[in-house]
Amino acid sequence: MIAQGLDIVTTAAILYAVATGLLLVFGVMKIINFAHGGLMTLGGYAALVTTQMGLNPWLAIPAAALFGGVAGMAIERFAVRPLYGRPLDAILATWGLSIILGQLITIGFGRGVQFTRSPLEGTLDLLGESYSAWRLALVPIAVVLGLGLTALLQGTRLGLETRAVIMNEDLARGLGINSGLVRFLTFTLGSALAAVAGALITPLSSVDPNMGVPWLVNAFMLVLVSGASLFSLALSCLVLGGAQVLVSTYLSPVLGGLTIAVLAAVLLRIRPQGFARD
Repeated sequence: MIAQGLDIVTTAAILYAVATGLLLVFGVMKIINFAHGGLMTLGGYAALVTTQMGLNPWLAIPAAALFGGVAGMAIERFAVRPLYGRPLDAILATWGLSIILGQLITIGFGRGVQFTRSPLEGTLDLLGESYSAWRLALVPIAVVLGLGLTALLQGTRLGLETRAVIMNEDLARGLGINSGLVRFLTFTLGSALAAVAGALITPLSSVDPNMGVPWLVNAFMLVLVSGASLFSLALSCLVLGGAQVLVSTYLSPVLGGLTIAVLAAVLLRIRPQGFARD
């Protein structure tokens, strides 16, 4: 039971780290950034490069943030910005860019599965259970990530302007807020967070050109049931991620992989606003 509880908490933390960048972009720009999966893959390969160069594995996180942020700047400027008034086209454009990123990575690194070093190796004894040290470390990392984003949105001028754009972009522009700059910075930050998430999950699995695609589906459904709230996202990750762990444990890992998507669809049918407050 203890190991199962740890699985639920750590799975929720992983899902939260994966989905925050997508949620940030969705909350401000009202589009789902389908390049999120490709950006996660980019972060995974940033971690692989640090491993191949023999660098400290912790350097994979800032390296991923840098690569993801730069890629996000280019995507926003040349692909997303001309499509602000056409959200469906923007979704299709980001999906296409995700495929392009995957192909470029394949050209550079090949199709083979590769592995990275973990910043924390081995296991830790917790409540009588021996558990992966890196999975446990992802819980405080997710907490720090959530608190950092909350502080940014609640305690800075950029956060104030971002919240104004989220609530009413037309009114925000009328008050002199440069909504275009807010969108640019938000997309850049969201892209950097996606790449960081890719770097964080690679020690738990492997790196390949399609590694971000399965995560995109779950992140997409979690964002839909969360609205634009970081708190609702954390609740969604805990509830739906916990259900995924239980189904995988007691029924089938295959069914577990479908759990988040199915439960999110049912929840949105019953309660269209999901876990977001009325």
